[in-house]
Amino acid sequence: MKLSVVIPVYNEAATIREILRRVRATGLCEEIIVVDDGSTDGTRDILRDLHEPGVLVVLHERNQGKGAALRTGFSKVKGEVVLVQDADLEYDPGDYARLLKPIQDGKADVVYGSRFGGDAHRVLFFWHYVGNRFLTTLSNMFTNLNLTDMETCYKVFRASLLSRLTLRSNRFGFEPEFTAKVARLGCRIYEVPISYDGRGYEAGKKITWKDGFAAITCIIRYRFFD
Repeated sequence: MKLSVVIPVYNEAATIREILRRVRATGLCEEIIVVDDGSTDGTRDILRDLHEPGVLVVLHERNQGKGAALRTGFSKVKGEVVLVQDADLEYDPGDYARLLKPIQDGKADVVYGSRFGGDAHRVLFFWHYVGNRFLTTLSNMFTNLNLTDMETCYKVFRASLLSRLTLRSNRFGFEPEFTAKVARLGCRIYEVPISYDGRGYEAGKKITWKDGFAAITCIIRYRFFD
């Protein structure tokens, strides 16, 4: 299966070269789509000078949010399977083979990589953990799924689903929106454990408590009103 990796980027000058190196090193992706979402820290300059075969760079003129960047990336996909990859090195492309296996085996349409599945992970913020578990539980109540990590970056799915999904969220609401909509479609969803090397705010982490409250709104909205 031809794998398309979509990487939304915002102010990741310190990590963008390394994440691209790690993604290419897997030898599994034939297409990498990088969408810079209006970076102001020099990331755009790095990407403008990037001339790598199999890497497509798209530049947003202004910051619109992760969901908007992903929609742009999805519109460029040519592969059979799509994988969402953050640019901040928290998620390890070494997990790609594990994430792809349920789809390759014909068992799944969508695969989530769970940070709470028993693999190695960096110990970080307790309240982030509580918030994540709360949002995942709330999402499960509305979708009737039993996910352990709805907010994970690693979402892998058959590209054919894109024609059946109308995604609207511009920021981190993409996570509950995507979950609600693939559940509504009756997709076969698998979850596999992944490693996780989380970073703190001093290293550039962007998600905040405000995004948590926005996620609650998205969970309700995309269950009943979209």
